[in-house]
Amino acid sequence: MSSVVVIGGTSGIGREFARRRAERGDAVVITGRDAHRTDTVAKETGTTGLALDLARPREIAAALAGVGRVDHLVIAGVARDDNRVSRYDIDAAVHLVTLKLVGYTAVVHALRDRLHDDSAIVLFGGQAKERPYPGATTVATVNAGITGLVHTLAVELAPVRVNAVHPGVVGDSPHWQDRPEEVLAGLRAKTPTGRLATMAEVADAVDFLLRNGAVNAVGLSVDGGWLLG
Repeated sequence: MSSVVVIGGTSGIGREFARRRAERGDAVVITGRDAHRTDTVAKETGTTGLALDLARPREIAAALAGVGRVDHLVIAGVARDDNRVSRYDIDAAVHLVTLKLVGYTAVVHALRDRLHDDSAIVLFGGQAKERPYPGATTVATVNAGITGLVHTLAVELAPVRVNAVHPGVVGDSPHWQDRPEEVLAGLRAKTPTGRLATMAEVADAVDFLLRNGAVNAVGLSVDGGWLLG
């Protein structure tokens, strides 16, 4: 049995991954911003829930104080943002940068003494870093920053392995599943596999990065070849 911590495990891919690992018999801790929602999801998925807000990094260490040994750490917490240079929202940009870069790092800092030589970490980025779209000014920037963060953590935490997963459009995720069919059809048409990635496939990619001891400091794209479309 492994001890697994999933930061941002109350919805979407983070929840799917946490559920899968709990079903295997692993001891899984999930976090979410809202304490009540986190407790509810924890009961539904057979995990332990903790309230934690990545955008409030000074409170992260205290929130994780009760966590013990960590074999696998997955940081999947995200926030949606529509920000353009032409109407730049500084507060929204600072929130997302804080959440994804400072918050992610603060989690690793808080748990560093509970990691061991065989521990592994996976951070979540995204393909907006390679194919920005109107409104992705901050999203593309922080997802590109995840690459740099993975590299420096892999050096500083060695021999702990640190990797990133970069999903493309995940068709059955809460963010995409209710989009108009013509939008999804257009995305499928631009994907060489002819279909969109699923949450289960991204969760499987995270599992691969965690279990394969030779994979380190890698950014794994899970997008069906979408960047080639």
